[in-house]
Amino acid sequence: MTEYRASFDADVAFLNGGGLQTQGFRLDLPDASVSEEELARLFVSHLGLLMVDQVRLSNVEVFVEAHKGSRGGPAAAAVTGEGSRLVDLSHVIEAGMTTYPGLPGPEITPHLTRTDSRRLYAEGTEFTIDRITMLSNTGTYVDSPFHRYEGGVDLAGLPLESIADLPVVVVRLTGTTERGVTAQTLAPYDVTGKAVLLHTGWDRHWRTDAYGVAAPYLAEDGGKHLADVGARLVGIDSVNIDSTDGGQRPAHSILLGAGIPVLEHLTNLGELPVHGARLHAVPAPVRDFGTFPVRAYALVPR
Repeated sequence: MTEYRASFDADVAFLNGGGLQTQGFRLDLPDASVSEEELARLFVSHLGLLMVDQVRLSNVEVFVEAHKGSRGGPAAAAVTGEGSRLVDLSHVIEAGMTTYPGLPGPEITPHLTRTDSRRLYAEGTEFTIDRITMLSNTGTYVDSPFHRYEGGVDLAGLPLESIADLPVVVVRLTGTTERGVTAQTLAPYDVTGKAVLLHTGWDRHWRTDAYGVAAPYLAEDGGKHLADVGARLVGIDSVNIDSTDGGQRPAHSILLGAGIPVLEHLTNLGELPVHGARLHAVPAPVRDFGTFPVRAYALVPR
């Protein structure tokens, strides 16, 4: 479904004196034909303004853009409707592909070819059994606490409640020039008990040299905020949840230390609403293993 936002200047006068001015303010819209009166109401609701006398708008521009979750706006409540659709959030794994720059890609080879299998089965029956050799950090994958901490919960110990059927909050970050996602950026979102998916749009660089250079990441204070308020899982459509400029990995350390799985190398987050989707990202339950690819997908109510 096409989503719309508006850009405008606003001049607010209050009943008890004083005023407020904004330039180039952006807001989610329910549709493209919203009136200025409705736009003013959405603006006041989003900011939680009290004792408003008048709101004068100017330079109003309506355009197509994914909702970012304006408070009191169309994305503020979960999408409702009959049935649901599935959105695949995973990159396809192929032989030789690069997931993280500098790490080897998977090797996919036959163990039993279809031709060889014909000697083992009845006429007209054949199978293929293939072998894959790969790093655990391949494609779209989930990190368990064991990935960062010796003695941490491994893949086999991850409770399904932390990686399956999770309510989603999508944090829209496309268009920003800041790489680090801070606590201030995350503060408006109710993320307690939810999968927080950081939609940076960096997946557009997947399998190019640009993917691993100056990528968006979760800042240390952003990771601490999500852990403190009780996020259930944190994911990103970028090369790493942390900045890879140096050797520090504060977001991994904070989140995994709090038992919060990390989901990296997502894609198609632009297909999800800010609220209302439910995430599934379950790896194979491998003992004494910290990271493994997943088929991450979301159920989106129609």
